[in-house]
Parts: sequence; C-alpha cells; structure tokens
Amino acid sequence: MRQNNLLKILAALALGACPASVFAELVDINTPGTSLILDAREGEPLKILYYGDRLSAQDAAALQDGGGAINLNAYPVYGLQPMAEAALSVTHADGNRTTDVAVTGVSKSTDADGGEVTTVAMKDRYYPLEVNVNYRTYPGDEVIETWVDVKNGEKGTVTLNRFMSGYLPVRYGDVWMSSLYGTWADETNLTEEPLTHGVKMIKNKDGLRNSHTSHSEVMLSLDGKPRENTGRVIGAALCYPGNYKLFVDTDDGNYHHLFAGINEENSEYHLKKGESFTTPELALTYSDEGLGGVSRNFHRWGRAHRLHAGDKERKILLNSWEGVYFDINEPVMAGMMEDIASMGGELFVMDDGWFGDKYPRDVDNSSLGDWVVDTKKLPNGINGLLEEAKKNGIKFGIWIEPEMTNTVSELYEKHPEYIVKAPNREVVKGRGGTQLVLDLANPKVQDLVFEVVDTLMTKYPAIDYIKWDANAPVMEHGSQYLTADNQSHLYIDYHKGLEKTLDRIRAAHPDVTIQACASGGGRANWGFLPWFDEFWVSDNNDALQRVYMQWGTSYFYPAIAMASHISASPNHQTFRRIPVKFRADVAMSGRLGLEMQPRNMSDEDKAVCRQAIADYKTIRPIVQFGDLYRLQSPYDKKGVASLMYVTPAKDDAVFYWWKLDTFMGQQLPRIPMAGLDPDKTYRVHELNRIDNEPLPFEGKTFTGRYLMSNGLEMPLTYKVDYNKNTDFSSRVLRLTAL
Repeated sequence: MRQNNLLKILAALALGACPASVFAELVDINTPGTSLILDAREGEPLKILYYGDRLSAQDAAALQDGGGAINLNAYPVYGLQPMAEAALSVTHADGNRTTDVAVTGVSKSTDADGGEVTTVAMKDRYYPLEVNVNYRTYPGDEVIETWVDVKNGEKGTVTLNRFMSGYLPVRYGDVWMSSLYGTWADETNLTEEPLTHGVKMIKNKDGLRNSHTSHSEVMLSLDGKPRENTGRVIGAALCYPGNYKLFVDTDDGNYHHLFAGINEENSEYHLKKGESFTTPELALTYSDEGLGGVSRNFHRWGRAHRLHAGDKERKILLNSWEGVYFDINEPVMAGMMEDIASMGGELFVMDDGWFGDKYPRDVDNSSLGDWVVDTKKLPNGINGLLEEAKKNGIKFGIWIEPEMTNTVSELYEKHPEYIVKAPNREVVKGRGGTQLVLDLANPKVQDLVFEVVDTLMTKYPAIDYIKWDANAPVMEHGSQYLTADNQSHLYIDYHKGLEKTLDRIRAAHPDVTIQACASGGGRANWGFLPWFDEFWVSDNNDALQRVYMQWGTSYFYPAIAMASHISASPNHQTFRRIPVKFRADVAMSGRLGLEMQPRNMSDEDKAVCRQAIADYKTIRPIVQFGDLYRLQSPYDKKGVASLMYVTPAKDDAVFYWWKLDTFMGQQLPRIPMAGLDPDKTYRVHELNRIDNEPLPFEGKTFTGRYLMSNGLEMPLTYKVDYNKNTDFSSRVLRLTAL
C-alpha cells in the first residue's frame, strides 16, 4: 500500500502537481539531474530517503522495496538516543538538554534571486522551539542549498550548543574524500583519502580568515579512488566566512555521516524569547561525471548566484605590492601605470603604503585605521593618481585593510574600545608587533568600516577596484561591546557585523570590483564571495607552485574568481627562476594580472607579457565563463599538468599544458582532451608562441573526437636560439570550431 502511495505521489510531483496533503508527506527537492527525496509526514521526524541521480517516479517508489531508502533523520537532534552525532544540540530555558522535533508542515516560496525555497517546519513535541529546515534550488543549476532556522518561543533563554547547517548520510562503501589544506604561501593543496571507521574532521578557528590551513569544502567519491571525469561524486561546500566544522563520522552502521556548519567551540549562542538563529548555507551537488562534474556544477552555480558580478569580465591589472612594497610615491606610481598601459593592461592597483598623516605607513607596524593620504608620498593625492590613470587609458584601484588597526595609529589613540580584547588581559598584538582587530560585533565599528569605503568611493568615484585585506586572526577571545554573558557570541557576531557592513557597502557601491585578500588565500570561501568579485589565491606567485594551488582551488571555485599574477624572477617567495613564458601561461589560466615592477623587466620579457595580455583578451570569455576540464593532475607526478576550458556551446576552447620537471630521457604522457563536441572540427592556434617556427599542428584542423581520443603531441622543449633554452616548457592552444 505504501509503495502505491509513493508511486502516486511521485507521479503527481513529476507532472508538477503539489497538492498540500501530498506534499506534506513526500518532498522531492530536484535539480535537472539530481533528486533529494524526503519523507515529511506530519507528527514525525523529517527523514531523508535518497540523494543522487534524479529518479523517475517508478524508481523512487521502489526505494523501500529495493533497500535503497536511507530512512535516517534528515536533521538529527541531540538528547534522545544521545550516543549518535547530532546536527543540533539545545539547552532549553529550564535546563533540559534533550530535543525531540516533528514535522508540522511544508511550504514553498520563491526568493529575490529566482531560487525555489522549500521549508520543512518542525517543532519540539513539548517545548515551543521551532526548527525549520530549508532547501533552495535554482532553475537549470545542479546545486541544492540547505540551511536551518531555529526560533525560541520559550519564556526564558535557550542556548544553542551545536547548530550545523546540514547533514547528509552517505552509504558505507569504498568512499574517498577529497579536501584542501595548506598554510600561508602554500594554500589549497589537495589530499585524497578513503573514509575509514572513526571521525575525519576539518575545522577552522582563525576567527577572520578561514581558508589558509583548510577549506570548508569536500568531495566524496562513491566508487573508490577519485577520478576526474567518471564516477559518482557528491560535493559539499559550506558558505560561511567564519569558523567552521565539517566532519564525517563513520560508525558501526551502514553510513558515513557528513555534518557541516559553524564551529560551535567556544561559540554557544543564546536566544532570548522570540529570537531566531539562521545557519549559513551548505551547498550540495552530485555528478556521475567524476570530480570534474562536481567542479563544473559549483562553478556555474557560483558565477550565477554566489559571486558578486559573476557575469562580468574581470580586468587585467598590475598590482604594485611586489614591485615596490611600501616605497610608494607619485613618480613611481605614474611610471607603473604607464608601463601596464603600454603592455595592454586595463587597471593599476596601488597596494599598501599610501596612507597615514601623524603616523605614515612606511612599514607594517603603524597607521591602519588612519585612511588619509600621505601627501609627502602623494602630493597630488588620489585625484592626481586618477588623472594619471585616465591619461594612460586605464582604471585605478587601491588597497585597504578596514577591519584592522595598529597600536600606533590615531584611530587606536581615539578609540581603544573598538578593538577585540579580553578584560583584565594585556592586548595581544599581531603583524608588526602592533596589529589589532576591530570588533565588528560593535555597530559603531560597523559604521566606521562602512565609512572607510564609502568615503573613498564618494570622494573618488572613479576608483574602479578595491583590494580588501585582512592580515590577522582573532588573537584573543574578548569583546568590549558584547555583554559578559554573551562573550561566546564573539566569533559569530563578528561575521554578522561584517555581513551587515558589506551589505551596506554593496548597496551604496555595487559596481566597484572588490578583491578578498587575507594574508593571501585566507578568504577563498563562498561565504565571502556574495560581496567580493574575486579572491587572492596566495601571496606566493611562484608559477610552478601556483599550478598546484590553482589546481586545488579549481575543485570548488571558477577561474573568474582566482586572481593569478605574473611575478618577477627570481620569485619573491621561493626564489625560483622561471622564464616569463611559463609564468604567463600559468597566470592566463585564472584572472590574469601582473605583480612586479615593469621597469625591472627586460624588453624581451615585456614583449612576452604584452603578447600574453593581447592573447588573453581573445580567450578571456572562455576562461572566465567556460566549463573547466582538468586533464592531467600535477599530483599524479607524471611530470606534466594540463587542463582546458570549453564554452557551453563547445565552439571554442583553450588548452593548457605545463611541464613540471626536467630529466634526460624523460617520457611524458600525451594528454587526451575533454569537453569538446566529437562531431565538430576545431582549428588549432598556439598562443604566447616564442618558438622560431610554429608547431607542426599550427593552423591544422582536427575533430573533437580525435582530440578527445588522442590529444596532440607537445614537444618537451622550445625551438629557440640556443642561449634562450630553459628547463621549463608550457603551451597554450586555442581550439576554434569551424
């Protein structure tokens, strides 16, 4: 009888019918290719039955008989049967630590971004505590976002001890987890490991920068060792800018239990009567096209719905930092603008060192918070630089670090109460021995940070780009604004305050491009990107190491969001000497920029950069909006890495190939391509060519079928004058359909 009911219900859902009595029992959250099926019977806990390939009504009805139904609580709560992990743990106003929720109803709505939101309302069986589990999908996208609202209807204060965004059981088997880890200047390294019994946990406790040491995203390969373009894979990305916890608990049952949400350590949250708490979104996606399929799902969804201005091309820029560091002055800035303009660049960004009156910013130990121009360095101020940029036909950008101050600053002298500080303790200081974090839980600090940006943009509306940095963690747990009984709110309320401030900034200045930088790649997270146009992948611009870092980053983030710069040689972090051709070919696989003093370059290197910039402009739409296909991983240690971008129409593509090491007698694999139309014919053209003669296949045509079966043979060296030979080699090919 139950199978027949399921069949009727799913048939109705497949036809688009959603009668209230039916919908309140079975909920089918679907995307074009996936289904998440829930059992939402009133008076019972919400159950998850299935997540994976989209099911027909017939197959969904057979879940129970085939043993395929998961039948676990979709949002497990703590207290009754407390031996299992839970997504939510609550202490009620009377001290009771148990929670027991049941479904009270299901509703649907459409949000301002066109997303369809399904809300399953639940309520504790005894206490007036409401727990609403939400799911959002977008037409055409393969991502399901889930989050939870908790509302306290009790007479007293309820304490939230744990408050995960979501939970997903994954059938026990040969399941592997892919995740990212790293450190400063070595971000987003890839690790792949099988899930074994016990707990695998990834967490962050930095307070401000949450993607240096680890990332709040994972992929779960369900068919054994991860593969790029085949196999069933689930992707999960927590969209939160603060401390997070993501873990998989593999117990003695038949499931791996994935939980993801805010890190609750030292962050228990108190809800007074009538107050609500909303968790950040957990984005889930599924693909049977391997890791690459999940990446492409995240990229398309992210550009459309999470990344600020994800539909607009990013400019090619020169950043001043590694070129001059703090040695900023008017003639040098003018010279750098002239140089990037002459190479075809579109934007110049003046980095740290331009500000400070009483305390000039000459090194990293003063002046943060004092956002006034140092007129000794810049006599004509920002307007003079804007005029210089206009004269050169480029745009102008500027660096700020508005969430921070220094003990040596006018701001700190006037407002020591604005900083994060524990009572009865000496203040803990960071970078330069003086850096402090402003307490964005404080509305006055929120106003201050808004005014930093608003004043800049109001006085100088021609500013096109802001590099927003954050070079310190929360270094002591204490808020001078929060009450004594709510000190545990610091980490969460900081980011609530930051989000409010960013909302105000974007409402006032929607068109300025803003980069999320935080000691390099500390803010590569979907929780930041609704307000930011891109992030700085790493302070390390070494092109060889960037191949690895950008490879890992691409698992979850599209090229349009990854700032990738051509730096000087020797590199400022590794001191490796890499020819400019290789540096350019790596940087062109992200959002292209330069990070050097052009006046220190040879004319020949300038010419290579000029050509790279011109070529990048022709392929920019493919790289920034195309579908990524990773072909040969650098982590496989085959001596080569390769990837490509293909337009959705499969009529244009860019192929990248980088040789990673050099040995005599070296044998490298030929790389078959992917993502092309097998029945289309493509003409091959090499970009950034430095050889004295073209490659044998230059200008030749091949079918997509041939290129995806065989690839093209890449020579291990260049055909250049003898004295120009190096141990590095790379190729970029444009493939245009006839």
